[in-house]
Amino acid sequence: MKKNAYAKALLVAGVCLATACSSSEKAQVTDQTPTEAVTLQPDSSFEAAAAQYKVLMARLPQDKLPKTYYAETDSLETSNTGWWTSGFYPGSLLYLYEETGDKVLYDEAMRVLKLLEKEQHNTRTHDLGFMMFDSFGNANRIEPKPEYREILLNSAKSLATRFNPAVGAIRSWDSDADDFIVIIDNMMNLDLLFWATEVTGDSTYYDIAVTHANTTMENHFRPDHSTYHVINYNPTTGEVQEKKTAQGAANESAWARGQAWGLYGFTDVYRETKDEKYLQQAQQIADFMLNHPNMPDDLIPYWDFNAPDVPNALRDASAAAIMASALLELSGYVDEAKGKAYVSAAETILQNLSTAEYKAAPGTNGGFILKHGVGHKPAGTEVDTPLTYGDYYYIEALKRYKEMTS
Repeated sequence: MKKNAYAKALLVAGVCLATACSSSEKAQVTDQTPTEAVTLQPDSSFEAAAAQYKVLMARLPQDKLPKTYYAETDSLETSNTGWWTSGFYPGSLLYLYEETGDKVLYDEAMRVLKLLEKEQHNTRTHDLGFMMFDSFGNANRIEPKPEYREILLNSAKSLATRFNPAVGAIRSWDSDADDFIVIIDNMMNLDLLFWATEVTGDSTYYDIAVTHANTTMENHFRPDHSTYHVINYNPTTGEVQEKKTAQGAANESAWARGQAWGLYGFTDVYRETKDEKYLQQAQQIADFMLNHPNMPDDLIPYWDFNAPDVPNALRDASAAAIMASALLELSGYVDEAKGKAYVSAAETILQNLSTAEYKAAPGTNGGFILKHGVGHKPAGTEVDTPLTYGDYYYIEALKRYKEMTS
């Protein structure tokens, strides 16, 4: 694995212009030995990704969506349309179609969207933003159609049914009547609600999204700006009953993908509201991650910042990809010094994800782009495998990077 210590030194120096870095943090970074960076070439990366997804297309059952791939058994794990990751495959295809003009990818995305349509009425999941906005939202952005608008609005209505005014949040996991579970991932579904208000003028969706963000900001975060994964509320009183981290190393640990969801989510909320408190929240999460003593030099985080086997813990390429995409957007909302630091960090992440350590060789990895994702390590599922959402946010980050630098 090629580590870009020099880029990290520049990054932390930039972040420290706007935040209080300790002398030990500065010494930790500047003591590293510089190494040559990989030159990012987004266009060739898109072409390679398109070729990979044609490999994935060829082995995908017609009625299923891809989840992950296990190299040991050369087996593709799939899901039905109701699984939370079902929107990432068509979303990735649409991003790649935009960048390559390859109609084969577009046609495959259209085929899958027909399968996914029925989920617009699914009120049993909080993941309709992931499922429908990353798929139909991208399709509607590329080529607006009345049927896409209707599907997205029905999806927003379905998501809104899970909001509890007493708690001030959208229910994540269905559970016992005495519990109301909210996970940090749910911040990623608010874009769908903001969009619904934008196109209808009905502020109900906006108000739900903002209320959920406020409740999450109040209860999910620790004093160091790391986030719990799960908060359990009393559904009647809204009182916090439990705080834990189900997919992390321990309840009080900083699960890497959870931190990335929070970073991305609050950056989105700031974009839609222009309320400075959300911008501050996003920056605090970013700086927690970037300045963490357990952040590796290549900025591909361990699956949990507090994993007991650091520095030998597994990395999570999916968390890195989400983080890179979020940092690129966040860089446009902050002062110049911090913006440059965030772009430098995202560039370092993308450079390292684009090396052979993390990016699959053509025709391998079951057709997925990135290797070394970590889905749910405590449960032993999707551990050190490719992940469909890792690919999606990697492509999105490359797309954002190209738009910023071209």
